[in-house]
Amino acid sequence: MQIIAETASDIEALALKMGQQQFDFVSLHGNCNLQIAREAPAALQQAKRIHGATSCHGIMSNSGANNGLGAFAICDPKGAYGTGMAAFEQSVASAAQSATKRALVDAKRIGEQPALVWVSATPGNEEQVIAGIEAVIGKDAAPIIGGSAADNDVSGDWSVFSMDEMAASGVVVSVLFPSVPISFAYQNGYSPTDRSGVVTAAEGRKIREIDGRPALDVYREWTGGAVTAVEHGAGSRPILSESTFWPLGREVSRFGDVPLYLLAHPSVAHDDSSIDLFANVSEGETLTQMNGTAHSLIERAGRVASLACASGRIEKSDVAGALMVYCGGCMLSVRDKIDEVAAGVADALDGAPFLGTFTFGEQGSLLQAGNRHGNLMISCIVFGVE
Repeated sequence: MQIIAETASDIEALALKMGQQQFDFVSLHGNCNLQIAREAPAALQQAKRIHGATSCHGIMSNSGANNGLGAFAICDPKGAYGTGMAAFEQSVASAAQSATKRALVDAKRIGEQPALVWVSATPGNEEQVIAGIEAVIGKDAAPIIGGSAADNDVSGDWSVFSMDEMAASGVVVSVLFPSVPISFAYQNGYSPTDRSGVVTAAEGRKIREIDGRPALDVYREWTGGAVTAVEHGAGSRPILSESTFWPLGREVSRFGDVPLYLLAHPSVAHDDSSIDLFANVSEGETLTQMNGTAHSLIERAGRVASLACASGRIEKSDVAGALMVYCGGCMLSVRDKIDEVAAGVADALDGAPFLGTFTFGEQGSLLQAGNRHGNLMISCIVFGVE
């Protein structure tokens, strides 16, 4: 297996840097302003398949942050790879099923369980995407890891694409059967506080009440006023920025005595004191107020990369390459220090090529909890050497 991670300011320069090698799989990500979804297929003719999604303000790699494009390319004749895509024309779950089936056909591995599923979907329905993929491969039969497509300002200017298609609302799924060992980790960089409560009224991604009280009132108290109230009649107000260091956590499993939390990022506050999130929350779930700092978000990515190596007993000197998903909200909060984030990952991987994409939702597999969608999360997939 050979892995490269190349970056460039535009697609033509990226194609030139990648040369004419016949790559079995290319995961391509970058700034939505660069029209990569439309230009990539023509420019990357040497790729056998492309898995693409826009990323918030570019990508990161060994050389630091880049406001342009990045490609993670694999040449692995002994392995098998497949990519499929479908637009969200009707059922999201059905689209995810269709994309997964197409990916398995493309890999010539129909009916087999991949070592890993790499997924990119446009934001809003990630739980249904996971359900659709698992309807094909089986529930928790293989880790599903990826990140939601993003733009630069949450205006909806995101897209996903493959070699043949692109969509502003859809999903691209790749099934990986590599010839080398792979390992992964999926975590967050936040700590639980002593404040928690039970969701008593909710609809999908909207929380109306916690412990029988208006959700925004409770959240304001928990955060010590970091998020302010919305006056009656004022409608709605985005709170992504002020809530980034104060997400809500759900305990989904435990590692010994240590609880593992899946995060939900509050996105909009309403004048009826309800809160919108970037993940589904159900009535009866217990929410714990989490807290993070810029320091914790900067150093966590390197720790996740190290954990990905350790969980598969892959020495960092034996890493052929890695794919990383880093929440776009976290990136924006530490944007002036993002080169430090990249440097920490590069050190953890002993300088192996890696590509990190900045996403608006993260999917991964948690111990004893299976494949889940969360926010403000970090994941890393490590490919070993033969």
